[in-house]
Amino acid sequence: MNSDETAYIAEFLEEKYHQYNTKAFIDSDPIQIPHQYNRTQDIEIAAFLTAAISWGRRSQIIKKAEEFLAFLDHQPYDFVKEASHDDIKRMRRFLYRTFQGVDAEYFISALQNIYQNHGGLRRVFEDGFRHKKSIFEVLIHFRMLFFSPDAPERTLKHIADVAKGASAKRLNLFLRWMVRADPSGIDFGIWKGIPASSLMIPLDIHTGTVARKLGLLTRKQNDWNAVEELTSRLRAFDSKDPVKYDYALFGLGIFEDF
Repeated sequence: MNSDETAYIAEFLEEKYHQYNTKAFIDSDPIQIPHQYNRTQDIEIAAFLTAAISWGRRSQIIKKAEEFLAFLDHQPYDFVKEASHDDIKRMRRFLYRTFQGVDAEYFISALQNIYQNHGGLRRVFEDGFRHKKSIFEVLIHFRMLFFSPDAPERTLKHIADVAKGASAKRLNLFLRWMVRADPSGIDFGIWKGIPASSLMIPLDIHTGTVARKLGLLTRKQNDWNAVEELTSRLRAFDSKDPVKYDYALFGLGIFEDF
């Protein structure tokens, strides 16, 4: 790709970023679920659980995330902090595709451990970044902490293992929501201990397809190597906020069938 082509693509993505990075985006996106809350801990728990089931049709994700939060009485932090074993067992009634009741039950138990014994999601991720200095290492650290030795085997697949090459789309999406100080108010920007410049693109089939058509991604698999390749290309366009172009790539794939 020559300099003229690079400049054109940079300008094109900037235009599409501004087109889709508006408040209207919230109305059709799962990020609307954490936007129902005001307290930091409620936002981050609602965001984490919503991101955890963010695959498939967005309308279904929104519906099932609402249902998930209803099991927590729409008070996610208070529930996670205070729930008894019997309270947590009610999660067994939740089902979304391959994310089943046993997975939901474990997720709430793991979050309870994180908030009772490790200072909460924000501290786990920000402390991890302070020591590890890369999102790749932070995601490895988080997964090890999240899963205790007695975690159900079937639940392990619901937290991506980047050490085995997973793209970790849902975790990177969650981090985008928490870290980016978005001028349009879509992403929350409530975690200050991780710079937006270090975030990695939430790579899925839509962003991957569009990126390849634009010549920004050569790797065929949507794996961690592809995440690194694409994020590196996007940092050349905006080194301080590379994942803002997730809006452009995703919007082109979803709304324009680019």
